[in-house]
Amino acid sequence: MTSLPAAIPALPGLRSRGAAALLPAALLVLAVAVLLNATNGAALIPASTVIATLLAPLGLAEPPDPGHAAILWAVRFPRIGLALLVGAALAVAGALMQGVFRNPLADPGVLGVSAGAALGAASVQVLVGRETLALVPEPLRPWVLSIAAFGGALATAAFVGRLGQRGGVTTPESLLLAGVAVNSGLGGALALLLWIADDGALRDVTAWMMGSLGGATPGVLLGIGPLLGVALLLGLALRRPLDALVLGEAEAGHLGIDAGSVRRRVIVLSALLVGAAVSVSGIIGFVGLVVPHLVRLAAGATHRVVLVGSLLLGPTVLLLADLGARTFAAPAEVPIGALTSLLGTPFFIALLRGRRA
Repeated sequence: MTSLPAAIPALPGLRSRGAAALLPAALLVLAVAVLLNATNGAALIPASTVIATLLAPLGLAEPPDPGHAAILWAVRFPRIGLALLVGAALAVAGALMQGVFRNPLADPGVLGVSAGAALGAASVQVLVGRETLALVPEPLRPWVLSIAAFGGALATAAFVGRLGQRGGVTTPESLLLAGVAVNSGLGGALALLLWIADDGALRDVTAWMMGSLGGATPGVLLGIGPLLGVALLLGLALRRPLDALVLGEAEAGHLGIDAGSVRRRVIVLSALLVGAAVSVSGIIGFVGLVVPHLVRLAAGATHRVVLVGSLLLGPTVLLLADLGARTFAAPAEVPIGALTSLLGTPFFIALLRGRRA
């Protein structure tokens, strides 16, 4: 029997000369995006002040202007941290789903997983109420919404995966149709929740559903950071089984890969990543669809490259989108979910037309 490490490198198209340059290039672009987000906003802050603010607690720089330091530590650094976590979670979840379903159109938003997570979190906000949630200590509040969002995302991902199978095989067309149908039903359920919500919950849920990183606080980052960190590491560990599934489930079985087990693990991890992200940022679409494709175009299709590249490029895309959302109509803020949907929809249409061709 051929060993998995020996078989995977022989697959055509799984290596690219761009893969070696991916890590340094992605880190450089990410650093630039972080610096742009820290310096730009309602108040322009010099890059030297940003660097000094980071180094001053270590005794490596003089204390910066107190006003600028307060803006950075209270607003911009937490927001950047949330963008890093949410962008990585959505991009890696999309890469995992595309790999396990062998479908480039798979995405947490397209398949309804994001909507399922939103329904779970919105149900808590509307049915439990703001007053009851206020009784929960602030560091634990993200966990309450994250658990509800994870349950909704997990149920949706499992249902769509089962619904998209034909004779035990998941086809791109059936999976896409299943996602469209489930998305429509979840949209109706969300509309019903909004109809029964009181004015306060209605405003909260409506703003939250359009996506925003404005709720970033140190407590939120501490609440979901460890959870997302563990889930991302577990997702990266699936790179070789996902490469084997490129050959097909039967061939992967000959290499000792249990396709059913890999699919279940991907569904649970994707639901965990999307649920935690949606619970703190609302619905932000198309990051999980666009980012893995950009990585494949630049560096090849092996999942070692795709997953690591998505982990770095996802935060970069979300940081740039958030920068546009904050500055496009300043001092007002455009919902980041609306912005990513406007930019991602043409990409999805082009991808769909390419598959038909």
